[in-house]
Amino acid sequence: MGETLPLFATTFNRAVQVEARPEHLTGEAGVLIQRELMDRLGIIDWLGERLEDRRDASRITYPLADLIRTHLLLLGQGWRDQDDADRLRHDPALRVARSSCRGQTPLAEGQVLASQPTLSRLIDNLSTDPNRAVLREAITETAIRRIRMTNKGRKRKTLTLDVDSLPVEVHGHQAGSEWNKYYGRRIYHPLVASCAETGDLLDAVLRPDNVGTAAGGLEFILDQVDRCRNQLAQRVMVRFDAGFPDGVTLAGLEAREVDYIARIRNNAVLDAMAQPHLKRPPGRPPEKPRVWCHEYRYQAQSWDRARRVVLVVLEQPDDLFLHHFWLITNMPPGRYDGEQLLALYRQRGKAEAHMGELMDVLNPALSASPPPLA
Repeated sequence: MGETLPLFATTFNRAVQVEARPEHLTGEAGVLIQRELMDRLGIIDWLGERLEDRRDASRITYPLADLIRTHLLLLGQGWRDQDDADRLRHDPALRVARSSCRGQTPLAEGQVLASQPTLSRLIDNLSTDPNRAVLREAITETAIRRIRMTNKGRKRKTLTLDVDSLPVEVHGHQAGSEWNKYYGRRIYHPLVASCAETGDLLDAVLRPDNVGTAAGGLEFILDQVDRCRNQLAQRVMVRFDAGFPDGVTLAGLEAREVDYIARIRNNAVLDAMAQPHLKRPPGRPPEKPRVWCHEYRYQAQSWDRARRVVLVVLEQPDDLFLHHFWLITNMPPGRYDGEQLLALYRQRGKAEAHMGELMDVLNPALSASPPPLA
């Protein structure tokens, strides 16, 4: 009676107990969950085996793994500015969660978080070309481990790969950013791939100069498909928006037998094909939205052959005119009819929400110009 039971036990340090009490030792208890996830995924050990540490071994105070954990834990708790590390150096939860030591050793005198200059030097170390390549690979490796962990270590039967380009606005003249006429802003224009079923970010790549949406898209997509087929799923389908379906991309996906679904931009030919279906049916306006799907074969000038397209006509109760858009796919109607194809494409909204979260993370960090060269 009266015994206080721990809320959960950690495996990275069994001396840690998490309890709900009126008195508080820390406001950063969430770092313990983050550390537990890091250890269960094994991603920090994976990074430690591959990253180059350029520091003088005789002058090292903090192991590289501890520094990486510190940086990730601070970001996970919302402390973006590394100056915050100085304010949080003595927080007990952070000290325990970042440390490679066990028991009460992380709370011993002198076992505090690394200072802001030390973390800044970490960023410089991680910014080398070899280390950036490892960090990019780590994004995919983390997702693979997490997704397989949720499926008892096995491959999924199917996986939907959502691919998009993100206009990441910058304020200043950061290296690699360009003025984009379409968006009317100075941006980075990276390609991003994510797993639709789980929301995991699988890969991202910055592209040079003022490129179009589909530039480099085919190679990027096929790399992701190969990796997913090898490690994540038996069958991989790709879903993307209207900026990607050019003739080269579609033919390349078909040559590798990759299922795809995408929107295509309206043009005069497609508008003429849609016109017979854009008349409101007789009768009173509906109280609920209505949707009709119509099958066609269509060949754009840049395509090598005709492909299956589906006209989607939308009727909203308060609108005077019907709206429409087109979907394209290489999957036959016997597998997905028009309505099923539309339902599948509409699930892309979840991926766009996840990409919006990624934008929220990136935008504040890209708000300053680099210092001028001396």
